[in-house]
Amino acid sequence: MVKASILIVAVLTVLIAMGLRWREQRAPQVARQSRLDILARGKKGIDRWVTAAAIAVVVALLVIGGLNWLRVWQGG
Repeated sequence: MVKASILIVAVLTVLIAMGLRWREQRAPQVARQSRLDILARGKKGIDRWVTAAAIAVVVALLVIGGLNWLRVWQGG
């Protein structure tokens, strides 16, 4: 179950990071800031991945915890 949880979190992290990047590229105020120096772009990328990982962990906890509680409530 631990390996499945890690795999779920990793996949969700990548998918959420892709979604966040797509959202940033479509935002008009971000489009004007396309000429950031390398440190600012690196920090922005790290922030995006950390945010995606945090969201992925919360989603995985809710899904796996919910499945566990369903099993508990069914008595088995």
